[in-house]
Amino acid sequence: MTTAGTAPLGEALREARRVAFPPGEFVGQESFVTARQIRTLAHHGGIVAGTRVVDLCCGVAGPGLLLVGDYECQYLGVDADADSIALAREGAASAGLRADFEVARVPPLPAGRFDVVVLLETMLAFRAKDVLLQAIASALHGGGRFVFTVEEGPPLNGLERERMPASETVWPVTLHDLGSALEELGLRTVWTEDWTRSHADTARALAASYATLLATVPPGPDRDAVAGLVDSHRLWAEWLGAGRMRKFAVVAERLAASGVDGG
Repeated sequence: MTTAGTAPLGEALREARRVAFPPGEFVGQESFVTARQIRTLAHHGGIVAGTRVVDLCCGVAGPGLLLVGDYECQYLGVDADADSIALAREGAASAGLRADFEVARVPPLPAGRFDVVVLLETMLAFRAKDVLLQAIASALHGGGRFVFTVEEGPPLNGLERERMPASETVWPVTLHDLGSALEELGLRTVWTEDWTRSHADTARALAASYATLLATVPPGPDRDAVAGLVDSHRLWAEWLGAGRMRKFAVVAERLAASGVDGG
């Protein structure tokens, strides 16, 4: 999710997100994951001190800075939005954390090989997932891990696209298709966990918090942006609660002899 709008609106949205999460679970994320879930993914992804991590579509890098602070990994955050990267750099500096950032569209990935590629809460936005996964596999050395969350389900139908704000960024995938694509690229799934119920609860809490904020925003572009967040989060709460979509955390390991990009 992108926090479009004025700087004061960005601050108000951050506060709305903070109050929606349980104590200790908000670390600046613009999504449904909690601090506990970020740490769970880091554990299963094998992130430790010195691990070379690239965090794709990092936004303001709340989860990424949690990883740097907790695990002292070598971190590179990448996002196409320059304003988000500027905020991420400010956050790292104010926390006294060593982290690198790059403004770039993904794919492709930054040059070099990484121990871990992280993609939190943005697999949904990529329509051409095969192109994305090829780039990720090529960026991992043998034994490297791809750590991500994914919205699982069949494609949206016409009515669902009409209901969902910014539906051009909503491209779910079935676990069967995703697993086949990973396997073809030499990425073996080593851990998965169903987070559907908890993310439905989070979507519901965020929708309520955004609705409270909406009542204070005067008519104009900012109000339209917040109204879109209310509508989309209510719809996500509905879909996740009813099983129309499921939410999974996944860790996949690149096989040493995968044949992808000569690595």
